[in-house]
Amino acid sequence: MIHKLADGRVLGYAEYGDLSGFPVFFFHGTPGSKSFHPPLDVTQRMGVRLICVERPGYGESTFQTNRRLLDWGKDIASLADALKLDRFAISGHSGGGPHTLACAHALPDRVTAAAILSGAGPVDTPGATEGMIWLNWFGFTFGRYMPWWFARQLTGYLFREQVADPTKAIDHDEAIRPKVDNDILNTPEIREICIQSDIGAYAQGTLGLAWDVRLITRPWGFKLEDIKVPVYLWHGTADNSTTMKMVRYMAGKIPNCKATICEGEAHMLLIPHWEEVLTALVKKPELV
Repeated sequence: MIHKLADGRVLGYAEYGDLSGFPVFFFHGTPGSKSFHPPLDVTQRMGVRLICVERPGYGESTFQTNRRLLDWGKDIASLADALKLDRFAISGHSGGGPHTLACAHALPDRVTAAAILSGAGPVDTPGATEGMIWLNWFGFTFGRYMPWWFARQLTGYLFREQVADPTKAIDHDEAIRPKVDNDILNTPEIREICIQSDIGAYAQGTLGLAWDVRLITRPWGFKLEDIKVPVYLWHGTADNSTTMKMVRYMAGKIPNCKATICEGEAHMLLIPHWEEVLTALVKKPELV
């Protein structure tokens, strides 16, 4: 589905689950597309209307020049208006985490609660990159210093295999993923979801990915301390894509926040923990 924005851009999105249920927006990782979604049987059973939205430059969403993280809240507000949703929860996986926090910051009167799943933290987190896979370490270490023209070309080069054959790339990365993530990704249904998500993510090449990395690895433009929305964090101790230092830093800064640390789990923990996430978002609108 497509939503046309006031500036002429469009947002690609897909809806899953109970279309008359409680609305929860879901923001994919970096990279990703609207095809990526947590288990739909859980979403349906929990009575949730899940709205997966593609960020600018991914899938069917128009690239937005000079986009800032806080601009994402404006796009989501526009889509929510079109869908006639006054209040809703938001959630984000990995690189979708910063966008979730930016949206929570920008829309405190509309967002009931936010969930961050294996989310990336601010680049100035002390020890942020300790234990990261080399590609993420490189992005967080040097991304903020790269001019846009160079970052765009480098991203295209580094992700050329993923663009050419997402299936082959998923198999190739098995050696650097924690076993618990490989067990999840070797499930046929989850594997197919990830493949289709990557195909959608690269529909416009790597433009959306390159700008996403640019945003995530620079100052975010807002203070975590100013977020008024209840925020839930889930993170696995074996995650080597985003780190425990990041989640602990965010948990210490966000005023109304609860962090769930999952021992031995990793980046794909949103799959086994999705029911817990929706329970928090739907049944617990405020933290105690």
